[in-house]
Amino acid sequence: MSDTILRAFSWSDIPAITRIYRHYVDNTAITFDTEAPGEEAIAEKYAGLQKLGHPLIIAERDNKVIGYAYASFYRPRAAYRFTCEDSIYLDPQETGKGLGRVMLTELLVQSKAFGFKQMLAVITADTANSIAIHEKFGFERVGYYSAVGYKFDRWHDIVHLQKAL
Repeated sequence: MSDTILRAFSWSDIPAITRIYRHYVDNTAITFDTEAPGEEAIAEKYAGLQKLGHPLIIAERDNKVIGYAYASFYRPRAAYRFTCEDSIYLDPQETGKGLGRVMLTELLVQSKAFGFKQMLAVITADTANSIAIHEKFGFERVGYYSAVGYKFDRWHDIVHLQKAL
């Protein structure tokens, strides 16, 4: 990890973010998107996050984006403005090497500095590694929803985890 840098998002990251996200849309139930958004949709989403000042973190090694993370409002209604949901996506070649831990550490710091008071993780229930890393960081399971997402010809459950910042 010593050769990996974490930095702020820049517009030149859009193609890499789109590529990484496409992998998860096309091959996993980690996201419930069933069609991968193109660069224009990703750019629009990130423009909104950037305008709000929400944490946007890029992991880079050898001038290549190898992961990204962000925290944004859990829900759009004003009363939720102090509660965020985290998202971390890694290049598939980078999973299982500790990068998720590094990114979650920084995301928690930046989310607290932003003013978020609670962070929620909404995770597909059979994604044990994602659940485990959140629990190692002190997230507690607060909800379980059965059969709420249908992807790849089967129903998927989700787990909600929460951590006070």
